[in-house]
Amino acid sequence: MKTVLLLSLLLCAASAAPAEDKQKAPEAAAAEAPQEQMAAAPAHVPEEKAALESRFNFCPDGWFSHGSRCFLFVNTPMSWYNAEEHCNNQGAHLASVTNPREYSFLQQITQTAGQSIAWLGGFNLQGQWLWIDREGFYYTNWYSPSSSSSYPCMYLRTTNGWGNTRCGSSYRFICSKDPFSC
Repeated sequence: MKTVLLLSLLLCAASAAPAEDKQKAPEAAAAEAPQEQMAAAPAHVPEEKAALESRFNFCPDGWFSHGSRCFLFVNTPMSWYNAEEHCNNQGAHLASVTNPREYSFLQQITQTAGQSIAWLGGFNLQGQWLWIDREGFYYTNWYSPSSSSSYPCMYLRTTNGWGNTRCGSSYRFICSKDPFSC
């Protein structure tokens, strides 16, 4: 799976690279490792991906790059539903959180905007928490969850883990999207 992701990443990068980077001398192209050797060595995936991300910023202006996604903090309070619609209009969804480092990053961009709370893309459906962008709900960081039937929408806190409240509340929010949608 990492090999497929790397090859997709490289294909997107190649199509976005400047023309002078695409043209190589025949001897330089011959010296490069064949695709089969690259696929057999997934240990280099994080290094190659990090090098690629540092060379190219695939996120639109105003968006923050973190990991393999782009994030946008929207400083206009909206209900959870309207926030998701706003993100959809940007080709994104309300942000999901997949690990502690990512949550810390989202806390930082929320604090940088002078805020302490922001909508995330978590919601409760029939007693189960899900992410609106269909990410797996494997990482949790609840501060003190309220009743999920009365408070089915999730928000980030800059000082603690996330909480949940009524979806009609107006908060600022964070959108996220994959920049590699070729």
